[in-house]
Amino acid sequence: ICVLHGMCFGGGMQIALGADVRYATPDCKLSIMEAKWGLIPDMSASVTLRELMPIDVAKELTMTGRVLIGEEAQRVHLVTRCVEDPWAEAEKVAKEMVERSPDSVAMTKELYQRTWMAPEKKCLEVESELQRKLLLSWNQMIATGRNFGVNVPYFQRKKDDE
Repeated sequence: ICVLHGMCFGGGMQIALGADVRYATPDCKLSIMEAKWGLIPDMSASVTLRELMPIDVAKELTMTGRVLIGEEAQRVHLVTRCVEDPWAEAEKVAKEMVERSPDSVAMTKELYQRTWMAPEKKCLEVESELQRKLLLSWNQMIATGRNFGVNVPYFQRKKDDE
């Protein structure tokens, strides 16, 4: 989760694009500014931008180095949401995620990372593969129980060797 305020230009913007979600203030200034210096965006911008916006928008932003403010950045999907207090929003969303099964959150991220640009057949195969790992796992049973008022106070965390 990335919180943006003030200015976020060039390499800083590309680091922010690597986050799963980005929250910015309405007056935050953002730019993929490498064109100003006669460079192209690097640091994975060719991957992260295509997952967020149409190619024509990515080209315009990178070829011009135009500076956007928070609300316009949200309209073109450079940021997830534009809010007055992005730090509070990030904390709220983080707390919501922590209340979910850590396996479900991690595998949701894995699902989208592996399938976002994949053919439909591959997407469905990966969905099935990951869902089989989750079904009837300890954390999935806890998550289900919580929906029926059974409050088990923890989720089992994966160990590094699993």
